[in-house]
Amino acid sequence: MTEYDGLLALDRLERAVEKVRDRLLRSTAALEAAGVPYAVIGGNAVMAWVEQADESAVRFTQDVDLVLRREDLDRAGEALAKAGFIRRRVAGIEMFLDGPDAKARDAVHVIFSGEKVRPEYLAAVPDVAESVSFKSYRVLALEAVVRMKLTSYRRKDQVHLLDMLDVGLIDATWPARYPVELAARLQHLIDTPDG
Repeated sequence: MTEYDGLLALDRLERAVEKVRDRLLRSTAALEAAGVPYAVIGGNAVMAWVEQADESAVRFTQDVDLVLRREDLDRAGEALAKAGFIRRRVAGIEMFLDGPDAKARDAVHVIFSGEKVRPEYLAAVPDVAESVSFKSYRVLALEAVVRMKLTSYRRKDQVHLLDMLDVGLIDATWPARYPVELAARLQHLIDTPDG
């Protein structure tokens, strides 16, 4: 790889990060303006929390995930449409595509508070009330973010939890906050941070 190729790759990465950030800010601003309760979840929520502890430890994410109350979906749809988003339901997932030519990855993905994402999950999605202000938007509270990550527990969720452990946002006292199965998952990560 030449130096020029490296600069092109860096430029593409910066544009991709900026697109996700723009999508996050436009969607949350639209919901704020319409008075629709929501909370940022997923990788952007982890990023917001990690950034407060150690900016250099932030991992960027490829998409925007929000939690809404199901009864607010239509109001959210109207607000997001005004910001250029197009409502779609794909494979049972509610999303708002970022324009007419957008792919599912270029969307705001919605899950619903008080419901399980998958039937086998141990816990339901927290309510939007379990959120705090972060900069210009609302983000799920740390304890609720950790609960969601422990519930889905995919590889990326485990990495997010390890990041939060690494920067001291959560520690060995945290398993006591969760039901036994979720606590065991967190304890395993605490005991074996390198796999």
